[in-house]
This record gives sequence, C-alpha cells and structure tokens, in this order.
Amino acid sequence: MKFFSTLLSILLLVFLIGCGGDDAAEKTADKPANPGGLTDFEMVNGIGPVKEKIQLGEIDAEMVKAGEALFTVKCALCHKLDERFIGPAQRYTVDRRTPEYILNMILNPDEMTKNHPTGQKMLAEYKTPMTNMNLTMDEAKQVLEYLRAIAKDGHEKNIEAAPVYQNEK
Repeated sequence: MKFFSTLLSILLLVFLIGCGGDDAAEKTADKPANPGGLTDFEMVNGIGPVKEKIQLGEIDAEMVKAGEALFTVKCALCHKLDERFIGPAQRYTVDRRTPEYILNMILNPDEMTKNHPTGQKMLAEYKTPMTNMNLTMDEAKQVLEYLRAIAKDGHEKNIEAAPVYQNEK
C-alpha cells in the first residue's frame, strides 16, 4: 500500500510539473514568425551587410558632393528625384526608410528584392529589379548622404513628394 501511495504521489508530481507552463515559450509559440525567417532588425532595416544601427551626424558636404556624382552616374538612369520613373522617386527616401535599409538596398538589391517583403512589393510595383551597381560601403554611404541632403532641401523648399506606389495620392 505504501508503494502505491508513493507511486501515486510521484505520478501526481510529474503530472503537475508537466502541466506547469513556461509563459515565455507560449508567447514565442503564439508570435507569428517574420516572412522568410527574417529577424526583426532585417524586417525594418533590410537584408545585407548592415547588421546594426548606424549613427548619422550632421550632413557632410564633401560626402554629399561625392554622393551626387555617384547618383548621377549610377542611379539617375532609373531614378529621378521628384517623379516615378523606372524606379521610385528618391528625394524623400530617407523619410520612408531607415539609413540601414537604404544601405542594404544599395549594396544587396538582389537579395532584397527576392527575400524582403518591402523589396518584393517594390519589384511588383515597378516590374524591374534594382541593378546591383557594385558600390562599396563608403560609396553607398556617400549616396545616402546625398539622399539626406536632397530630402532636407526638399523640405526647406516645400517640394511635394512623389508617390511610391500607384495607388498613393
């Protein structure tokens, strides 16, 4: 009899331990996964070599000048500042996307259009993938600095933003 009561006690203890839940595990199980298994950082900041937040200081005039030259040669074939073209208008890109996202899109457009939801949406909208221009990180940062400068200029001059998607007004 003592054996059965001990066995029953052990089974009851095992049952109670098994019923106790780990709230963290339940919350994780209930949380839907990001598309394509992307991290939360990648969902906001894109897929590519930029893996952590970057700090931007004041706009650097020399970088802006270099970025403008790069934009003219590498980007202006498909992008205009204030109107849709082969790709979206670029004046206010820095208002719509994080600096990290912009750098990752410049440096890794192939994977961004294949595996990132926003990149896929842009590809569906414009029907043409962004060409990889093989810029270095420093060159991409120069283009980013140019984009920051033209956005600031646009805000100061009250230049209207062009819609990114056709259904926007």
